[in-house]
Amino acid sequence: MQRLVLATRNAHKVVELRAILGDAGLGGDRIELVGADAYPGVPDVKETGVTFAENALLKARALARATGLPAVADDSGLCVDVLGGAPGIFSARWAGRHGDDRANLELLLAQLADIDDRHRGAHFACAAALALPDGTEHVVEGRLTGTLRHAPAGSGGFGYDPILQPDGERRTCAELTPDEKNAISHRGRAFRALAPLVRDLLPGGGA
Repeated sequence: MQRLVLATRNAHKVVELRAILGDAGLGGDRIELVGADAYPGVPDVKETGVTFAENALLKARALARATGLPAVADDSGLCVDVLGGAPGIFSARWAGRHGDDRANLELLLAQLADIDDRHRGAHFACAAALALPDGTEHVVEGRLTGTLRHAPAGSGGFGYDPILQPDGERRTCAELTPDEKNAISHRGRAFRALAPLVRDLLPGGGA
């Protein structure tokens, strides 16, 4: 069985990515998907890139080098039209401390408090990267467009999910079921596009 390492210690992302890749035909008895926590000695990677694609490749490349195994990673965030695309790559630390979802969300809502609905367009963006120990690398991108609510709604998902209402939906991402969200999400789209490359390049990845 070929092991594929997901370059994240975010437990929510591990569950989500495992489901997405599993639905895309990866996993089962051919490919074992594990999170970075399976390798506690691997240091965290500084996200020094200026795009989602650069940061995703940095993480996948570092984990592949450290473990000697194929690795996939993503970098994703919320891009708000009226803020010129911010928080963007700073989404996870918008309030100053990395991974404080509540503080990030509250700060963004405060910044947009006086913005009318017609100007609250935004999208989630995701870059998904695959890195192999031999130096082979690929990156693909996906996005989910929508409108930002004035207050959070829903208890599912994570990050900014409670305030983004996808186009054509009356619910926020946090009100969707995991399967509904994965079917339309930026991360789902990016990793489904990456899945054929993983199947083609990994031993045991094919049918």
